Amino acid sequence: MTVGPYYDGVPDYMIDVYDWAYVDPKWAHALDHNWVVRILLFFNDQRLIRAYLNEIREGMRVWQVAHVYGELVARVAKKVGPTGVFHVTDITPVQIEHATCKLAGMEWAKVIRADAASFVVEESYDLICSFLLLHEVPEEKKHEIVDHMLEKLHKGGKAVFVDYHNPAWWQPIRYILKVVNHYLEPFAEAMWKNEIQHYAREAEQFTWRKRTFFGGVYQCVIVEHKQ
Repeated sequence: MTVGPYYDGVPDYMIDVYDWAYVDPKWAHALDHNWVVRILLFFNDQRLIRAYLNEIREGMRVWQVAHVYGELVARVAKKVGPTGVFHVTDITPVQIEHATCKLAGMEWAKVIRADAASFVVEESYDLICSFLLLHEVPEEKKHEIVDHMLEKLHKGGKAVFVDYHNPAWWQPIRYILKVVNHYLEPFAEAMWKNEIQHYAREAEQFTWRKRTFFGGVYQCVIVEHKQ
């Protein structure tokens, strides 16, 4: 059994499946680089980041439900600016460390250790983003995270989901990801089978707009309260 401060309070599924990626500090330090993110996303990182950043306006209250490797959190914080609020949550100690370093000196940005499915907040948000998180959590957790995000969304605000999608049959990356999912990403193929709104208990109360990228490998879904 793995023990130590970097494992305290970390869900079992993360230790069992993603220790090498997000929990063990040695691996986290090795992977947290822009060039690693670029390669893992088949050079689509900037397109996906822009899909998120384009929804942010200066002065917004923004919650990102998990830390992401590379420059993303710093870019989001700068786009929100000192007149807004930016919160990043994560459940693993090493990710909290990394996010805190990246946001140093930005007083409007705060890093909080919390589960994305149960983060307690006093005020709602203008924008809440799950960036490549849903494919890495078990089915029940997907439901809990999506519902919790929509629950904390300010009327008139937006939820942004950037994640994997069902690639077109002609997309060669589809077959690479089949192998990756089988050996490394056991929760990911559900994103090929289900729309993100499938995980929302009250999906009919929202509008869901989806764009896909790179032959359907990735998706960006924008969710808003119905008027």
